[in-house]
Amino acid sequence: MTTTLAAPDLARARRWLVAAVVLYSVTHHLGFALAPLGAVGHTRWADWIDVLTPYAVLLTAAAALRAAGADRRAWTLYLVGAITYTEGHGIHLAANSVYNVYPNPTAHLWDETVGHYIWYAGTALVFAALATAFARTPPPRTPLHLPLSLAVAITWTTNSIEGTTGLMGIAIAAAFTVWGWRTRHHLGRVLLPAFAPALVVLTAYGAWYRGFPQPSEMGWI
Repeated sequence: MTTTLAAPDLARARRWLVAAVVLYSVTHHLGFALAPLGAVGHTRWADWIDVLTPYAVLLTAAAALRAAGADRRAWTLYLVGAITYTEGHGIHLAANSVYNVYPNPTAHLWDETVGHYIWYAGTALVFAALATAFARTPPPRTPLHLPLSLAVAITWTTNSIEGTTGLMGIAIAAAFTVWGWRTRHHLGRVLLPAFAPALVVLTAYGAWYRGFPQPSEMGWI
């Protein structure tokens, strides 16, 4: 983004950005967090609530882009990312719900492999759109952004490991870490604590286990 935002516009844009980050960090853990709610018929309550995830994440991200005066490049990234995100999430949600009732290789493929790769690729594109739109806005004046950035780091790490997308998770975390370093004099510096820890943890996890076994399969959760 090349335009300079007035203080009220910048504050509004940042509020929407915070909302998008919070909702991403929360909704991407719904399956685990809401599992104790149990079943409703042949489905789970968590599945029904998870239907709201694309609305929560994508609408707040779009509001942040609009408030930030995003240019055509950022909106193009967002459009492609939003479509990819929605398709991947839908594939994952449907296949996972079926697998919970009738475990089979086809449902597992669409849930754990196809769905997750498409969903998280879409997530990365939406993040890229936001990073592009906010690239030249002033950096945070206080360290209050750190908990939000670390929430993104935790979410990206847990999603990549439990979602069996470890190598893609490392590659994307590395790219955003570099991006954050190059834009560290602006708001882009929030990308460093959001993705550098994820890069370190994912790399160490993959090296230790010589792969990316799911914590759920190892009995951790």
